[in-house]
Amino acid sequence: MWTGFDKYASLYDAWFLNNVNVLMSELRLVALTLKDAGRVLSVGCGSGLFEKLLKDEYSIEVNDGVEPSAEMAAIAVKRGLKVCVTDAESADFGNGTYDTILFNGSPGYIDNLAQVLDKAYKALPSGGKVILIDVPKESSYGILYNLAMTLGTWDHPLLEGCCPPDPYPIELVKTARWRTTASKVEMLQAAGFKNLKFAQTLTTHPLDSDAQAEDPIEGCDKGDYVAITAFK
Repeated sequence: MWTGFDKYASLYDAWFLNNVNVLMSELRLVALTLKDAGRVLSVGCGSGLFEKLLKDEYSIEVNDGVEPSAEMAAIAVKRGLKVCVTDAESADFGNGTYDTILFNGSPGYIDNLAQVLDKAYKALPSGGKVILIDVPKESSYGILYNLAMTLGTWDHPLLEGCCPPDPYPIELVKTARWRTTASKVEMLQAAGFKNLKFAQTLTTHPLDSDAQAEDPIEGCDKGDYVAITAFK
């Protein structure tokens, strides 16, 4: 799991706070998936921004996190989380300790996602669930991110007029590995998870995604931020 967020911790929070409708759209999606979630472990919790907002706006408690960036983890601790500073591959997910293991925005930064999902399956109790939420490779944002990653910049003629006015920091884009929804489904099923459910948000063009906050809808066919919930 990538630890480079140490250098860009403040940049991460600043971007979300400057794109508040994107943040609220994503927050609504996360909150939807965490209904009746029980005790939750947030893997790749970052600065704890989402966890703090989930508590403040939805009374959803997410108290435990895993985060490889020490600087991000320090911010999350200040926001009330108990954080284990390690990567997802090395983290202890407990043995029946958590009812839900959440990966919000972090799957693209986990190198061996299949291994991590195997571990999550073994750690969860019967009926427990794992939630993967991130930008699908096949989505509008996914395609833009991969193009920007290849070009190494947002400031390029090929991206002129088609990327958001305040795009996700290129430093964070370049280090991610965006996966298709189909590949994540395959990994979940190989790990033993079943009864997969899908929800999505950010369904407008990236140029307009921060114009207003969206409520999530079912499916995975049009959203640039997609949640997959799978059960043991």
